[in-house]
Amino acid sequence: MAFNKRVKIKTILDQHPIGSEITLMGWVRTKRSNKNVSFIALNDGSIITNYQVVADPNLIAEDILKKCTTGACLKVSGTVVESQGAGQASELNAKSIEVLGEADPEKYPLQPKKHSLEFLREIAHLRMRTNTFGAVFRVRHALAFAVHQYFNDKGFFYIHTPIITASDAEGAGETFKVTTLDIANPPRTEAGSVDFKQDFFEREANLTVSGQLEGELAALALSEIYTFGPTFRAENSNTTRHLAEFWMIEPEMAFYDAEDNADLAEDFLKYLINYALKNCQEDLQFLENRLLDEEKSKPADQRSEMGLMDKLKFVAENEFVRITYTEAIEILKRSKPNQKKKFQFLIEEWGADLQSEHERFLVEKHFKKPVILTDYPKEIKSFYMRQNEDGKTVAAMDILFPGIGEIVGGSQREERMDLLVNRMEELGIPTDEMWWFLDTRRFGSTPHSGFGLGFERMVQFVTGMGNIRDVIAFPRTPGNAEF
Repeated sequence: MAFNKRVKIKTILDQHPIGSEITLMGWVRTKRSNKNVSFIALNDGSIITNYQVVADPNLIAEDILKKCTTGACLKVSGTVVESQGAGQASELNAKSIEVLGEADPEKYPLQPKKHSLEFLREIAHLRMRTNTFGAVFRVRHALAFAVHQYFNDKGFFYIHTPIITASDAEGAGETFKVTTLDIANPPRTEAGSVDFKQDFFEREANLTVSGQLEGELAALALSEIYTFGPTFRAENSNTTRHLAEFWMIEPEMAFYDAEDNADLAEDFLKYLINYALKNCQEDLQFLENRLLDEEKSKPADQRSEMGLMDKLKFVAENEFVRITYTEAIEILKRSKPNQKKKFQFLIEEWGADLQSEHERFLVEKHFKKPVILTDYPKEIKSFYMRQNEDGKTVAAMDILFPGIGEIVGGSQREERMDLLVNRMEELGIPTDEMWWFLDTRRFGSTPHSGFGLGFERMVQFVTGMGNIRDVIAFPRTPGNAEF
């Protein structure tokens, strides 16, 4: 069958090899026929554009052409010729067509019409065959590649941190447990609690919420590292911004202070956006047109001021605004939505934990630029963040993006042993269980920093998709572990 001799549609469109004999393989998007000829739009996923196959019924048997329905998979051999119609420079005159896989048109759920995103989530196993999701996942691939290229070019080392851990890095307690015990009848101690000594790891274990703590261990030996892997939160949240399983990019750097950390994060985000703009133009143009079409049904005051490409260029070309949490609180307290009680969570005093509505007001209404917020109250941040000299705040840093809210969270880490231990004791974090983490402060400690970028939120921003469930192939959310 010589599958390895097939030519990808992207290659044909790049090279236009007029007169060449080639073999294409792909899935039928549409077919239209008249008495003299059939036109089949084929797509193989290599590019958003379909390629037109022209099938002469004198050469291709009628029973074969009948099976060339939407969704069917074909192997087509023929000659590349100049296209007679508008829309593409060349097309394939078919000499032979083999149906590799049929698709019953009465049952195939993806017909050539507009399907809602909600419907497509129900058939996530097929939705990548649509233009929208083909574009999203090609962009996702490009961004993932760019992550590795960026850090590799800067001399960072890629560390695989564990998926199964015994620590909850965020201290939120929203973890998925990992066990081999019989959950219907677990072994128990004399006191009646579950006896985890008889479990596989001989202790309680869970899926990781972050690779950060292990990343710190590596950074305090290799200087600059990053992790990029799946993380898990058992948070019962059904918003458009949350997943139970998602991917995190977490660099950790020795000899970086809070300012260095913010500089790296801003440069990294701009690099990713510029990479997508350079390498995903056709997919981004399609996604921009899709957004424009979607916004026609919205009231004028709810429409975006910029198209997708312009928004991406704007973020990539402008300095991010940098303000402290304290300055942000003053802006929010004086804001119209707060004074007119339009915020769901009113800002009344310093110390409030900022919600998505506050973050988006700062970015979209007040500054109209991405914002780096620094120096948060220590009471609302994690134990490992470096305490500032005022005794009230920590050297934390969140980056806020339009339409998304928080996209990056990070900090300078607390490198001083006594202050770190005191903070852990204040929060009831057992220091004896974290002996390995504290060893990095006992032996050769140094100022160091790091941050986490939620990869799906980044893909969401770059593609303009409104729901985070539409930028990961198989979303895991409360009540949903299908596929």
